[in-house]
Amino acid sequence: MTKLGIETEFVGGLRKTTDAVLDVVEMVLAGSINKQIVRRIQGTGARALGLSGVDGSLIQAQPVPNHAEVGFVGDVTFVESSIIHGVMDMGYMPVIAPVGVDASGQRYNINADTAAGAVASHMGVDRMIVVTDVPGIMTSAGGEKRVLPEVSIQQIEDMITSGEIYGGMIPKVRAAINCIHGDVQEVVIVDGSEPQVLSRVVHGETIGTRIVRV
Repeated sequence: MTKLGIETEFVGGLRKTTDAVLDVVEMVLAGSINKQIVRRIQGTGARALGLSGVDGSLIQAQPVPNHAEVGFVGDVTFVESSIIHGVMDMGYMPVIAPVGVDASGQRYNINADTAAGAVASHMGVDRMIVVTDVPGIMTSAGGEKRVLPEVSIQQIEDMITSGEIYGGMIPKVRAAINCIHGDVQEVVIVDGSEPQVLSRVVHGETIGTRIVRV
């Protein structure tokens, strides 16, 4: 954004999205970043297919409640899961850029965690793994920060109220809560810099923070 001379601002962890910002978001997330991820996956020997939430109205959206503050930021109203199932049935891993669209063709910038949570819910998966740049949900004890291995929805709400969870972590945990209110049984937040982190979580290692229904 800075290179293009476009100022950006965050409100409650969401990027304020003007028409100009939305053009760049779509160009980068559905273009260069999406294809970079696809190339990396294919470099491991797997097969991947890049998509945008706009393609086939894959991610359908509406303005967030505070759209007057944040502009063209959207909440997901529906995910056309048949497209994802079709891609997977062909043997490809879908890589979906979090740009949504409404019935009129208006595009929306959707927080990536919100989009991932909606996809997980509509796909009916048991577990969603959120890969981020922190070890999990942190709390302070005795002047030191530590990772909470497991938290409930109520604990998350209390931590948001107290300010322990703030900024960009709020959309992540909100997406997790929405998932768990649906069919998803648990959400795991992990640090992407951990070696083989996805494989370790899938194989049952306790790592990061598990968010559960209780």
